[in-house]
Amino acid sequence: MKAAGSWSDPRRGSPLVAARVSAHRTSATRANREAAGDPGLPWRQAAGAELARRGAEGSDRGREPAALPARRRMMEPAVSLAVCALLFLLWVRVKGLEFVLIHQRWVFVCLFLLPLSLIFDIYYYVRAWVVFKLSSAPRLHEQRVRDIQKQVREWKEQGSKTFMCTGRPGWLTVSLRVGKYKKTHKNIMINLMDILEVDTKKQIVRVEPLVTMGQVTALLTSIGWTLPVLPELDDLTVGGLIMGTGIESSSHKYGLFQHICTAYELVLADGSFVRCTPSENSDLFYAVPWSCGTLGFLVAAEIRIIPAKKYVKLRFEPVQGLEAICAKFTHESQRQENHFVEGLLYSLDEAVIMTGVMTDEVEPSKLNSIGNYYKPWFFKHVENYLKTNREGLEYIPLRHYYHRHTRSIFWELQDIIPFGNNPIFRYLFGWMVPPKISLLKLTQGETLRKLYEQHHVVQDMLVPMKCLQQALHTFQNDIHVYPIWLCPFILPSQPGLVHPKGNEAELYIDIGAYGEPRVKHFEARSCMRQLEKFVRSVHGFQMLYADCYMNREEFWEMFDGSLYHKLREKLGCQDAFPEVYDKICKAARH
Repeated sequence: MKAAGSWSDPRRGSPLVAARVSAHRTSATRANREAAGDPGLPWRQAAGAELARRGAEGSDRGREPAALPARRRMMEPAVSLAVCALLFLLWVRVKGLEFVLIHQRWVFVCLFLLPLSLIFDIYYYVRAWVVFKLSSAPRLHEQRVRDIQKQVREWKEQGSKTFMCTGRPGWLTVSLRVGKYKKTHKNIMINLMDILEVDTKKQIVRVEPLVTMGQVTALLTSIGWTLPVLPELDDLTVGGLIMGTGIESSSHKYGLFQHICTAYELVLADGSFVRCTPSENSDLFYAVPWSCGTLGFLVAAEIRIIPAKKYVKLRFEPVQGLEAICAKFTHESQRQENHFVEGLLYSLDEAVIMTGVMTDEVEPSKLNSIGNYYKPWFFKHVENYLKTNREGLEYIPLRHYYHRHTRSIFWELQDIIPFGNNPIFRYLFGWMVPPKISLLKLTQGETLRKLYEQHHVVQDMLVPMKCLQQALHTFQNDIHVYPIWLCPFILPSQPGLVHPKGNEAELYIDIGAYGEPRVKHFEARSCMRQLEKFVRSVHGFQMLYADCYMNREEFWEMFDGSLYHKLREKLGCQDAFPEVYDKICKAARH
């Protein structure tokens, strides 16, 4: 079938005939004009000659090598990117870098911090994998410990003029503030970031202090094991979780991170090496947690491991009314058959309570790989159950569950990248999320730091479960931040800085508030001091990574310093390390 109007249409004739007719008519017209003395003819003749010349040049260009146009096309994206980069730099120059970092922080985060964070992750993942496969870490570990001992002894020989601290830059820690003491204290370089050994017979993993939770889960889950308590964020280190603390939704069964540790290895103030366990150097073993590196340098730890299963069978239950929320949460936290218990409080009267068990079986239609980069942020996904007022059941891959809040840094990333949970952003750039907390701190700037301090709260308060309802009212009145993270844990009656008031283990709850306070006339210092006062009154505790506004007397009212101070004197720490309060108080950080 032929297309209408083609040159083969018999009504139009052939191309050759049409061309001849056109040429004949043009020639006849030109002859008639010349005979009539047409005054515009010379101009038209000149124009025709010019067109003929350009046509010839075009014909010559058409004979250029085919590679040149392709090369030009390849250059166009690079030129466009260069122009965009130049315009961005000019915009930064005009507005000022500080303006961009404060008011348009997402631009800086998306263009620079996300790619840089991805490079960091790839490097450390590959490095950890190679080191473990080559088994080089155990051989190098002893040499590295000896190097730390050498540094401490040299400090002592030089007169012990200042306190010591680790040489790790303050911006690399997950704490929101950078310690001022790093500039004035003797920095001891501690390059210990490897998994040393996994002993499945003894059910122990031996690790160096800078090993992260991301490293641990990547290795252990691949061989069918896991930690009983595996705190949420990828970048949390073993050292930080021991010297500070750590918690997860399995803590109602196993306690805090310190309670799954079986041994610590330290270099003390005199440069000596010591290993402590519940039966060997037990005083030191119980005093190390929460001490923030003020009793010695942690160089290794042994941690319990348990068999892992592939999935977490997770139930979502929306609950309305504060009394019902507290009753339901307390009940589920006391049930030992629950491997995981967690709550997200979206207002004082609305929450979703989640309970989970590990399993190897899965219903394919209910499988939700929530950790995939294109998936909605977990807290937003959970909120859908509340909005639709329906219960739910999902099967989540174990490692995805452990790091369910990592991509959105709980819900903090929504304040940095407001459109971060948009499906388009997730599909295009979600594989680079989240930015490193350490890089966010490094690029924060003094103005933004002060702004965050006055208009942003990041706090974890640990209070007895029996005080939950009273505590939530206090959080509402003093700071009014939502969502709130609820995580139960059992607190054993053991010596150390943190223990229950009585002689028996007690069920506690971590109340995590992260975000912008919506209470009227919020003033950080006065509001937080009011909250700290309440926590002390119910024999609760404040996590020490956060801003602490207590004075020294109030701090030691909250924490039991009897064993801690005894060991500081016994081990000669008073001239070697600052007291824990002097490392974590507001005046010590900026």
